[in-house]
Amino acid sequence: MLDNGVHHNVLLFGNLALALLSAFTYNMSRKGVQAESNSIFMLRVYGAMITRMMLCLAGITIYAVVNRSNTSRYTIFMLMFFYAVYSICENVSLQKFTRQHKSQQ
Repeated sequence: MLDNGVHHNVLLFGNLALALLSAFTYNMSRKGVQAESNSIFMLRVYGAMITRMMLCLAGITIYAVVNRSNTSRYTIFMLMFFYAVYSICENVSLQKFTRQHKSQQ
């Protein structure tokens, strides 16, 4: 990875930021699953999805603008991969929680 010009500090910070952001959006979506109203459920789940997507887009844009001459495509692709992994893990976990919540009702 060093030969490809990957910025390790950006990857570490991005991974930490994605972990914190995923924890926040997971809790937001989980509260939506527990809500009585369907509109509140939709508001929370879509709000979590849009929040995660926009903050990740803003982070990658800031990285690209700050390191304009030295931007690493591999770093951006790795960050997008982290985003996909965190999104999949969050969705699988929410599906399990939803099944458990529905069976308890």
